[in-house]
This record gives sequence, C-alpha cells and structure tokens, in this order.
Amino acid sequence: MSTLDALTLAVIQAGLQQVCNEMDIAFSRSAFSPVIAEADDRSDGIYDRDTGALISQGEYGLPVFVGTMQYSTGELIRLIREGRVGAPEPGDIYIVNDPYLGGTHLMDVRFVKPVFVDGALFCWLQNTGHWPDIGGMVPGGFSAHATEVEQEGLRLPPVKLFKRGTMDPEIFSIIASNIRVADQRIGDIKAQAAALMVGESRLDDLLAKYGRETLDAAIREIRARAAERMRAEIRGIPDGTYTSEAFVDSDGVVDEPLRIALTMTKAGDGLAFDFSGSSPPCRGPMNSVVATTYSSVYLAVKHVFPDVPINAGTFEPLTIRRPEGTFLDARYPRPVSGCAAEVSQRIAEAVFLALVQAIPDRVTAAPAGTSGNFALGGFDPAKNASYVMYQITGGGYGGNAGHDGLSNGCSTIGISKTAPVEVMEQYYPVLFRRFSLREGSGGAGAHRGGFGVHYEVELLRGEARASFVMDHGRFGPPGVLGGAAGAPNVVRIHRGGEIVTPLHLSKDQNIAIRAGDRVEVMTPGGGGYGQPETRDPALVARDLRRGYYRTDEAKDLWGSRS
Repeated sequence: MSTLDALTLAVIQAGLQQVCNEMDIAFSRSAFSPVIAEADDRSDGIYDRDTGALISQGEYGLPVFVGTMQYSTGELIRLIREGRVGAPEPGDIYIVNDPYLGGTHLMDVRFVKPVFVDGALFCWLQNTGHWPDIGGMVPGGFSAHATEVEQEGLRLPPVKLFKRGTMDPEIFSIIASNIRVADQRIGDIKAQAAALMVGESRLDDLLAKYGRETLDAAIREIRARAAERMRAEIRGIPDGTYTSEAFVDSDGVVDEPLRIALTMTKAGDGLAFDFSGSSPPCRGPMNSVVATTYSSVYLAVKHVFPDVPINAGTFEPLTIRRPEGTFLDARYPRPVSGCAAEVSQRIAEAVFLALVQAIPDRVTAAPAGTSGNFALGGFDPAKNASYVMYQITGGGYGGNAGHDGLSNGCSTIGISKTAPVEVMEQYYPVLFRRFSLREGSGGAGAHRGGFGVHYEVELLRGEARASFVMDHGRFGPPGVLGGAAGAPNVVRIHRGGEIVTPLHLSKDQNIAIRAGDRVEVMTPGGGGYGQPETRDPALVARDLRRGYYRTDEAKDLWGSRS
C-alpha cells in the first residue's frame, strides 16, 4: 500500500478524472461536426508513459474506447521503440485511425499527445473523435458491402500531424484530399488538438501542486485499488462455467447470421472469457479488431459493476483468450466499419447473457444493441455545397429484476445521444416527419423491455445517397429468465408509392434518394425479464393508460393479467 494519506489520494484521483472531463467538454464545445458537438461521439484519457495503460478516462466519453485507446497508445509506444515512428517532442500530436493498431472503424480518429515534465516524458494524452467522413466508397464511411478495408476510407498509421506545436500542412493536405467536405474537418481537427492542450494545462497544474513523484505513486495506488475492487465484485459471482451466444444479422455481403459463442469461467476472484467457438472471419465489414473485442468485454463488465473506477487495474482480473481464427480478431485487410458500433454490442450482449445466469439480480435482459448508423451524403443546391449527414439513435434497454427497461437509451457502448432534429434540419436539407417512441417494442416479461424510437426523415431538395450499418434486424434483443425478445430493427425507404426494405434488413449502401423520398427507421426494443405471466397487473394497466399497447395486444402478451 502507498504511504499517501487517503485524502490526498482521493483528491489526486478526482483531479485526474477532472482533467479528462475538461478535455471531453472542451472537445464537444469547440467541434464543428454535430456528431461530436451534439452527440458527444468522442472520448479523452490519460495513459501510462511506458505501457500505454489507462490511468483515467473522462466520464463523458464513450465506454467502447476504454480498451481501444489503451491498446492504441501501447501500439504507438511499440512503434516508436522500434524506430518506425518518430520519437515524441514537446508540442507533438500524433494522428492515427488504423483499426489493426488498436482502433475501431476508420471514422474514429485518434490524436495522441506526449506530456513532458522537466524534459522527461510523464504520460500520454489521447482522444478519439468520430469524423463524419473518412473517404471510401460511400459518404460517411459506413460501407455495408465493403470486402476490404481500403474500400472503407483513408487508413492512417501513427504520424505527427502537429510537430512541436505546429500542424504539418503536407499531412493535412493528404488527409483533406481523401475525405468528403474536407474544408469542414479543420474545425474538428483544431477542436481535437485543443482538447489535448486543455488536458496538458490542467495536468501541469496537478504536477505543480503535488510533483511528479507523488503523482506517480498515486497512479500506482489508484490502479491497485481498482483491481482489488473488481476482484471483490467478482468474488460475489458463484464459481462455474457459463455459456451464451449472440448473433449478428449478417456481414452485409453474405446474407447469413454470424455467431458469437462465449464460454465464461468464474474461479475465485477472476473471470475468463473464451470466444473461440464464434464464426470465422467474414467477407463483409462486420469483423471486429481484437482491441474492440477486448474493449467490448471491459465495458460489459463495467456496466454490471458501475462503482468500480475506470483504469487499467479495473480489468486486470479479466482474462480474455484471443479469439484467433474468428471474426472477432480481424486482421488486415478485413473490413471493419461495423465493429465498434455494432459487433461490439453483440459481444457485450453475450457477456450480459452469460452473467445473468450467475447474478440475475444485477444484470438486465439484452438492450437494443445497435447504434442505428445512418449516413446520408449529397449536394444541397440551396447552399451550393456538398454534405455528409450522420445519424445515430437510441433504443430500448432490457428489463431487470427491479423495473422495466429504459426507453430510448443510448447504445450499450456509448453515451452518445441523437443530435437534436432541429440542429440536423439546420445543417442538412432534411425534414424529420416523425420522431417518437416506438411504443410496444419492448419484450414482454415480469419487467418488460424499454421502447425503441421511430423516425422518418425526408430529403427536401437535391439528390443524395443513403447507407445503413445497423443490427438486430433479423433477431430482436433476447429476453432472459422467460422474458420475450424485443422488437427487431426495421428500415424502410419510401420512394413515391414504393416501399423498399434492404436485402440485409438493416444493412445497405448507396441507396439513391431524391427530394420527397423518406427514410423510416424503427429501432429495437429491449428484451423482457422474467415470465410475462408474473407481471404486476398494475404495471399492465399503467401501460394501457399511457397508450403503449392496445387492449388486445396486452391480452396477447400478458393474458389474464391485463
């Protein structure tokens, strides 16, 4: 144990967390793109100077990045040691989005900044922001039919975009020449860099107050305590082996489901995860790089034990067997645009379905489990400008032992929220004809699942191309302990008097959209928890009063209790 007193340790831990929170806020408030400024699709953190291990992550950042940013910082350190990337100097900021080096999909762009104290490296700061476009075969980067990563967009190895505080115009020119609406990205780039500078300034304040030696000692102690907290939580899980499976609708190319098979073993104060029985690598973009696979397990466990602080120690008691030979360990050149937003949520779902067998009072039924990725790219004749619109939506969470599931909750892997429709209508030539709860979409149970959302967006002028990478269109989120599955995802294109449904249900790309055409999306409801016939009749009556169900629907779901 450290010789630091408890009060000093707590203040330093809160101070490190505040550094990350301020980076998150600075990033969102200064970003240009609605997906960052409004939807908060980003994250910031502090990482160990030697290993890249997570020291602290912002409370306002996406949970899915908790493992990937740690992994990518470690890869950057490795490449610097091997002489393949230039050594850090004060003021440098590296840019990287290579999914095979600890990334996710190509649209998640990472900036990494070294922090020096008296000429010596103290730590790394990193953030990730979702860029609305990164090039590739479709606007927005969500190519449902890609068969190699080059089709998905520009892939950047770690390079210094900022050198000693000055942006390299040649590297920026390469980036700008390979993405759509490039003139708008400079706003996001400056916001992303500025957030790291805010973090460096706040970290300098902590260093000035406590000194490098004290902060190093506190960081070691905070990590050790987080590991012990997680071990204590795990000790409360009954020993045993638990199995589960989850399914991805398809890979976008071959119209067959992909299976995620999990064997989870609890022994003492450790949890082991084995996904080796999962489907082999797929042709389409629903492969997951190993960093995202690991991160998906981390965030799922953190969902169940939310009181454990987030740092590298939190995940020390978790052992994940690398799923070699499966679609959960993508290698170059496998396409991966669906890994972070969709496959990660199926992995988390498999973890939930295993854990609910062991600790049913602490785990929910399956949530909606899709980010609802919808990209629309076109030309607005009124503004004489091209655009790329990116839309994400919430869905229902699963019921649990205490209450019904949350309606219109954010995705399992994020805190991102749907950008306000008024903002989207201001930026893009669209009109939202509908945006409402998808009533009745939650799975029946003693505690039903929460409801998804139902929206329709109309193109007002010009022409555009629509692309979708979503999931749970073939199978609704499963219920547990006798609960029913939530309603599956639905995508429809209204063109004149015709209604078109994608062949892969919730995955398609380059769909021609003209003025007056509408895109309709209904996101999944959460799974039900417990036998429907045991539901409290008062809860059924409440749902009827609120208009969530018709009387005949309620009778079908809950029988005489309605």
